[in-house]
Amino acid sequence: MILFVADDHYGSHPGLEIYERIKDCYPGMLFYENDWSGFTTVNMERDCDLLILNMIADTCGNPLPGTEVETAVKSYLERGGNMLLLHGSSAAFWHWKWWREIVGLRWVRGNDPEGVTPSTHPKHPYTLRIAKSSHPLCERLRAVELPDDEIYINLEQTAPVHVIMDTQIEEGIFPQCHESVTPWGGRIIAFIPGHEKAVTSHLDVIYDIRVLIDYLLSL
Repeated sequence: MILFVADDHYGSHPGLEIYERIKDCYPGMLFYENDWSGFTTVNMERDCDLLILNMIADTCGNPLPGTEVETAVKSYLERGGNMLLLHGSSAAFWHWKWWREIVGLRWVRGNDPEGVTPSTHPKHPYTLRIAKSSHPLCERLRAVELPDDEIYINLEQTAPVHVIMDTQIEEGIFPQCHESVTPWGGRIIAFIPGHEKAVTSHLDVIYDIRVLIDYLLSL
């Protein structure tokens, strides 16, 4: 079973847009928007095959999740569970110290608990490029030309990562898809583009997300 939890990202509903385009490919996938109850309704440690997030706690009017959610997420990861983090979800649980340490490249918010300089998001058209990398996904993913959208850059590296896709913009070259390994042996893939509907409904973006999901389910 895949558990997909999203916020509405200030009314743009990127998680929902993606879910509607992939749900028929993954029967039984559970989707929750602006609702953290999925983490505790499901027995994540026993029944969850993949956790997909498109959310940041304490945004969009949603509360910080409580200790039951933290216990469920950590138990899932401690048994080697894999995650797909979409857009800014490296900051999904930014208030948990252990989370900040494992996500590879994390989106740093303005109220960061450790006082790290915040990440930034210029807005331009941009190209998702396949990185010059030996990672097997580089042979399966598609490069994509994207319209104006937030480009998440200047993330903080907190763990080793394998860069799979990047983008080159005026500000520099920045990872846009990368893989890291949790302390418990699970894989985390972060796929950072975007939240505008023109991005989250783009056929090649949806294709790449499906490739990433299939990869994580195959491990």
